[in-house]
Amino acid sequence: MLWAQQYDEVVWLDSNSYGAQNYPEYDAILAVEAFTSIKTDYYGAFDKLEEYQNTTKDWVFGYLSYDLKNDIERLQSNNDDGLGFPDLQFLQPKKLFLLKEGKLTMLYLPMCDDEMKEDWTAISNLQSSIYNFQSSFPPLSIKLKIHKDAYKRKVEQMLKHIQRGDIYEANFCQEFYAHGTIDPVQTYMNLNRISCPPFATYLKLDEHYLLSATPERYLKKKGETLISSPIKGTAARGTNDKEDNALAKALSQDPKERSENVMIVDLVRNDLSRIAKKGSVTVAELCKVYPFKQVHQMISTVSCKIGLGISPVDAIRATFPMGSMTGAPKVRAMQIIEQLEESKRGLYSGAVGYFTPDGDFDFNVIIRSILYNAQENYVSYSVGGAITAKSDPDKEYAECLLKAKAMRAVLEEKS
Repeated sequence: MLWAQQYDEVVWLDSNSYGAQNYPEYDAILAVEAFTSIKTDYYGAFDKLEEYQNTTKDWVFGYLSYDLKNDIERLQSNNDDGLGFPDLQFLQPKKLFLLKEGKLTMLYLPMCDDEMKEDWTAISNLQSSIYNFQSSFPPLSIKLKIHKDAYKRKVEQMLKHIQRGDIYEANFCQEFYAHGTIDPVQTYMNLNRISCPPFATYLKLDEHYLLSATPERYLKKKGETLISSPIKGTAARGTNDKEDNALAKALSQDPKERSENVMIVDLVRNDLSRIAKKGSVTVAELCKVYPFKQVHQMISTVSCKIGLGISPVDAIRATFPMGSMTGAPKVRAMQIIEQLEESKRGLYSGAVGYFTPDGDFDFNVIIRSILYNAQENYVSYSVGGAITAKSDPDKEYAECLLKAKAMRAVLEEKS
């Protein structure tokens, strides 16, 4: 990844050797330097992506922002946007590195394949220790877009919608932000070291950066099979094995956390059923608790066989945005989310991933992530939680702070 910083476009995906579940297809992927690309707002975005993917017929990498919801439904995104990322951006890389089970495959487009040997020599000679230092940039002063009392009032409003029967559940998010400068590579490395998630992502597209420690898969396609693994339910890690096991057990038995998870599983099943072969939607795993470095997470896995004539982009269009970041019913939840949140989500709670030449794909969910616009010197991270009838505003706020812990620690480190 350090070698790749010479390029304006970099996509680094790292599984961190997470072996507790059948997670990413590759141990790590690096894609650099765009040969072709697509960048657009939400209007007609999925049609444009489908045309690009069909025309390219190659590996393409990029992101889908949450606000692509406006291309699928009659929705809007009018909240404040300090980041200014395009709604969708993908690229066909000139150089691609695939690491799997200790084997590295290098795929170069013909116009630059004569550079392969020179590049490998440069990568082999690079010393990662050049980034083993504290950043010279001053620590940031983090600000809240929604302060605690306002957050609690908004959760109470969300609960009124639930009590009226408008929705059963909604994911309510808040932004933390700062004006300043960061070292994106060092920030990513520090965040990844703290969290070690299975879907770590470093994305550099000119002045726009994503530094992600997400643990969640949105959707994967391999052959005829689609797999989604929504996360709902979070608990802290313990200070010793006994306490840690007790916290994991408590999470697995918590009726509120389980109800959150089950509601989203039902939403995902419903989304997949629209594009699946009849009778093929199954819940392979329900409400299983997995340990991550900083938190325990409750994860379910839903799969299906993709229906005849359904394109890869159709599968994404039918299920986007992911249920774990919206609510149920999905469209009404997104309407209420837009009314109560203060910030445009953008890439947060969207997805980053790739399509293969044969139409398979794998996309994560952008949570536990830092977003940075280097031109505007704007740094942002958002966190959220599922609000249900049993939600307590104080506990929801505390859960948000737990989820934000790693990002805040990284950004507030002293030089």
